[in-house]
Amino acid sequence: MRIGIGLPNQVRDMDPAVVPGWARRAEAAGFSSVATSGRVSYPGLMDTVALAAAAGATSRVGLVSTVLVAPVWPPVLLAKELAGIDAVSGGRLTVGVGLGGRADDYVAEAHPARGRGRRLDADLEVYHRVWAGEPVGGGNPAVPAGTRPVPLIFGGTVPASFARMARWGAGYTTGGVPVPMVAGAFDAARAAWQAAGREGRPRLVAMAYFALGNPAAGIKNVSDYFGHGGDDFVNLVVGSLAQTADQVREAVRGHAEIGADELILHPTTDDPDEIERLAELVLPS
Repeated sequence: MRIGIGLPNQVRDMDPAVVPGWARRAEAAGFSSVATSGRVSYPGLMDTVALAAAAGATSRVGLVSTVLVAPVWPPVLLAKELAGIDAVSGGRLTVGVGLGGRADDYVAEAHPARGRGRRLDADLEVYHRVWAGEPVGGGNPAVPAGTRPVPLIFGGTVPASFARMARWGAGYTTGGVPVPMVAGAFDAARAAWQAAGREGRPRLVAMAYFALGNPAAGIKNVSDYFGHGGDDFVNLVVGSLAQTADQVREAVRGHAEIGADELILHPTTDDPDEIERLAELVLPS
């Protein structure tokens, strides 16, 4: 199982200037990927901006979104932007796509929260037409010749999410919930993949939160970020937050046992020293 690390782009009032250096340090430490979380109505850094900054600052590490709330964008604009990030990085981008759980992220006119699932189904068609070089607007393609389809992985726990993954995706990704819940979602993803007649198996990406340098700040930040979900959900996520070396190792062991191909450990503060603290625990020396 590969081990990636999140970028702190959705820590409240994070310092955007840390992102390029964070990505460089993560690559030097040996993490498989750097990853973003996606929100609009929150005082952080847009995931596309964070991924572009990481792409320009690195040369080897994978770039992943876990997950990008795709239907908040007009589809041609998002498809062009993602293709550009992927091309700048030399083909290192994997886009985790989801609907999000917060209606307030849907701030663009004509892109409301209502109907977002149906809209995403239509948008996925548009993304692939854009990446194939079909004309847009005045008749020109939106992307250079030779642009590849950006690999997509899908989040979500309703049947439609697994159906989208099986049709369009390279795999599936989960949120920062306890391992038994992740295991159930992975089983559903495998079943949907098989039912759709796909060859091989889906790429399975898990994510978990950690706070090693300042656990109290980490708990506060996670509670703030997920406060919309109510106390029960906040307690669920906080209960899975790895705050000690043993808890980090247990998170790695648990996700490996259920067949995750990659585990992304997301920071809960923007302290760059968290990179080395985590690397010492989870990466070969």
